Amino acid sequence: MSSHAHWRPTLLLIVLAIAGTDSSAAAAQGSKTAIEATIKRDVAQLVAGLNAHDAARTTAYDAPDVISMECGSPSTVGIEADRDGFSTGFARDPHWHVHLIDETVDVASSGDLAVYRGIYDEENGNAGVVMTHKTNFIAEFKRQSDGSMKIVWYSVSNMEKPHPKK
Repeated sequence: MSSHAHWRPTLLLIVLAIAGTDSSAAAAQGSKTAIEATIKRDVAQLVAGLNAHDAARTTAYDAPDVISMECGSPSTVGIEADRDGFSTGFARDPHWHVHLIDETVDVASSGDLAVYRGIYDEENGNAGVVMTHKTNFIAEFKRQSDGSMKIVWYSVSNMEKPHPKK
């Protein structure tokens, strides 16, 4: 048997392996793109809940043991504590609304973790005057046992001092 007879099947296997790697990378990228789109859609629903002053809808994407870190407030742990915090905030301030300025989602190569970063204009009432300021919202999403991506922690911090809305 000639030496050519041995290397042709090996060459064919190497070519197929390389082709398979390229398609796997493309599939993973498509999956990361789908995860990014899903998270952006979920955060848009969370924002819609916040703007509707609906605490259940605002926390619908929380993991059961979510950690909430908001400037000016003590951190909370758990979906019920987060929901209670939103309910209290909504009752206290009927002017509380946010509007998206910019957002980014970074998805881990495994697809099991993602970090959402958004900048929002936030409106609040202050003695009858509607005030506005830029706010950072950063959240880590983690894949849950049911396959969904849920917020396991988030941080909200002001980027500027509140000023009267124009």
